[in-house]
Amino acid sequence: MLTDVEKLLFALLAAFSIGAAYSGFADMVRIIQRGRGQLQLDGLWRRTLRALAVYLFQRPTLRTRRATGLFHWGIVLGFTFYFLVNLVDLALGYVPGFELTLSVWGTWFDLFRLLADVLSVVVLLGICYFIARRYYLPSRRALHFNDNVLLHPSVRGGAINRDSLIVAAFILLHVGARFLGESITVAQHGHDPFMPFASAVAPLWQNLNVDALVVLRRLWWWIALGGILVFLPYFPSTKHAHLFMAPLNFLTRPERSSLGELEPLDFEDDAAEQFGAARLEDLHQTHIFDGFACIMCNRCQDVCPAYATGKELSPAALEVNKRFYMKDDWESLAKGKEGRALGGMLLSESALWACTACGACVDICPVGNEPMFDIIDIRRDAVLMQSQFPNELLGAFNGMERQGNPWQIAESRLGWARGLEFPVPTVQENPDFEILYWTGCAVSYDPRAQQTARALVKVLHAADVNFAVLGEQERCTGDVARRAGNEYLYYEMASANVDALQDLSPKRIVVTCPHCLHNIGKEYHQFGGSFEVIHHSELIDELIGSGQLPVAAEASRWSNVTFHDPCYLGRHNDVFDPPRDALGAMGVGIIEMPRNRRNSFCCGAGGAQFWKEEEPGEKKVSVERIQEATSTGAEAIAVACPFCTRMFEDAGKELGEKISVVDIAEIVADSL
Repeated sequence: MLTDVEKLLFALLAAFSIGAAYSGFADMVRIIQRGRGQLQLDGLWRRTLRALAVYLFQRPTLRTRRATGLFHWGIVLGFTFYFLVNLVDLALGYVPGFELTLSVWGTWFDLFRLLADVLSVVVLLGICYFIARRYYLPSRRALHFNDNVLLHPSVRGGAINRDSLIVAAFILLHVGARFLGESITVAQHGHDPFMPFASAVAPLWQNLNVDALVVLRRLWWWIALGGILVFLPYFPSTKHAHLFMAPLNFLTRPERSSLGELEPLDFEDDAAEQFGAARLEDLHQTHIFDGFACIMCNRCQDVCPAYATGKELSPAALEVNKRFYMKDDWESLAKGKEGRALGGMLLSESALWACTACGACVDICPVGNEPMFDIIDIRRDAVLMQSQFPNELLGAFNGMERQGNPWQIAESRLGWARGLEFPVPTVQENPDFEILYWTGCAVSYDPRAQQTARALVKVLHAADVNFAVLGEQERCTGDVARRAGNEYLYYEMASANVDALQDLSPKRIVVTCPHCLHNIGKEYHQFGGSFEVIHHSELIDELIGSGQLPVAAEASRWSNVTFHDPCYLGRHNDVFDPPRDALGAMGVGIIEMPRNRRNSFCCGAGGAQFWKEEEPGEKKVSVERIQEATSTGAEAIAVACPFCTRMFEDAGKELGEKISVVDIAEIVADSL
């Protein structure tokens, strides 16, 4: 189809375009490689299949904003197929008689034309929808940021909208020109049943003569394929790079024991001079990669409890800022020069300490980004390198160091067991125990959590479970220290706890605190500890299922209950059904809150928030959640975490709500 001159011109343009794009992508790789660690490629075949599945089926994208997700899915499928379409069109332009070769394909060529025709329209409609959504539809507000969120000046000035418009214009030109070119082909050769949409448009050209159709067909070819070459050098610096970077992010990111498993620091490395992330190059390579993979959809912002309650934190803004500052310092970062300080660049100090480490941003991200990990890394630098952290946390740190608990109380850890009708044995008194009950600090020193512990041991006693507790030997798991950035304190506490547990070699460990569940079960392996840990709701459900606990013969007095999924029980550790099954077996009718299971909303205690004043915002996170609970009409909110219990009881008192807050163990014990 092309003349020799056109072929030469296209080849020269392609060489320039590919060379410029290669330079951009090479710099991108160099910037990523500035980070710590390595991108993971072990088990490459399995990783590839997982990345392809995420890319082709778009499951993370379709979890929320269903209509928008479907339009995006259509664009993904269309763009993917267009790799083949563009190769075929390139061959048509360069190889004489290639049309005859295509006709030999028979049914396959018919299917190719049908898919190309349909997907072209799907892409064009999808892009039109996204333009309308960004600029005109009410849902455009989801793409904005609160005024108190720290943003790169270019973002505040509308750079994302401009970039989106450039990308949309390119796609409309590329796909639209190709579609119109095919409609001219139909006008030249007659109606094609395998190109229904192109056939519908073909009458537009019915008044043109043969020569005009040939010229116009060639023009659309140049706009469609030449447009790619014009756009390609711009591609590495635009958010449209997520087309490649998103699946590659899923392909290369670390595999974790759970969604929120944090990476340990090596304190035995004498050469280490930096702990935590002070600059971009201190982040892990996978988290620098996140900045290039970000689609800037703000889904993480939608589910962030801090942002939802008016705090300065937006995980979306963190990733967007990261991307724009990398763009500002592109050449210097690629050449190995020192990056800017992250504090005050990616997020404000208030935003840094507003994160509850709930993991919702990590869980919802359609491209596999992990902004929560950046926040923890920056906290590590603030605590370990700069000694800058909220004053209230100092008490918790000192308590864990000196008394083994963040309450800073040196009293007996077994006071909660006094007055029970039966003794609670320690491991010294019952060395042949089957289950070790790791009570956690809350049970030892929080009167409200002690009620839960007393209820649980009543259940265990009724089921004739052979259990024991550590008693005075038990120490805090260190969760508060790790999520607050004091990794060295966590390292010391976790190492000591692993040694103590390994001496006991417990068959199973049961906990009433999801944070203990997570740390012992999902993070202590980093320090040599491998233990089977279950939550008390799982054990209760197991005991009911095995017949060791009687199923309620009549409806429980707790008949109008809503259940709150704790972040570190549900989202972080995938325990959703056992609490509900146990309640159901007790005759409890559950009214689900709008945000439940994996989409549950945080109580506000995690990420060390329980031990400090909540950052300024429109309202407390716990208040937001208790209002959601009361909106269901439930008379009680069932919980499975001592910190959730305290947060909701305090929020209920603050609002004057009469809703009861009761642990699952208390409901079950009440029915015995």
